Amino acid sequence: MLGVLPKPCGMTFLAGPLRASTPSEGKEEIMKRTNKGFTLVEIMIVVLIIGILLAIAVPNFVKARQNSRVQTVVGNLKQIESAKEQWAMDTGAASTATPTSADLTPDYVKKWPIGPVGVATDYVANNMSTLPTFKGQNADAFQGAATKAAAITAAGL
Repeated sequence: MLGVLPKPCGMTFLAGPLRASTPSEGKEEIMKRTNKGFTLVEIMIVVLIIGILLAIAVPNFVKARQNSRVQTVVGNLKQIESAKEQWAMDTGAASTATPTSADLTPDYVKKWPIGPVGVATDYVANNMSTLPTFKGQNADAFQGAATKAAAITAAGL
């Protein structure tokens, strides 16, 4: 049995684990009382940490997704430009000639490229003296990077 310490201010302190009890509580009631679950503060801290992690991860995910779409557009434009050059050499076309997707498919391009949003009409081959362009959804976001990359490829750099 645990020894009883003097009662300051009407509270009883049991020897052993220091735990205050009121005079009406017995040992059984003290033993039954346990802390179960998490406090509101602990839950709020966990939610805060998850929120911080999401605030860091989501923009990076969006940026990676956008970069992959730009790379898809750039690759498709390079493929179309290469097919145009091969078509012009084989047909002896003038620099003002404009090949269609039917002219380039399937002899020079196995399949006409599909844009990041899944529409085959997103790409325009243009005439031989002009680089191909992307006209799909969010074209402004893709066109700058894609045109630079296609120009570098066309210049042989």
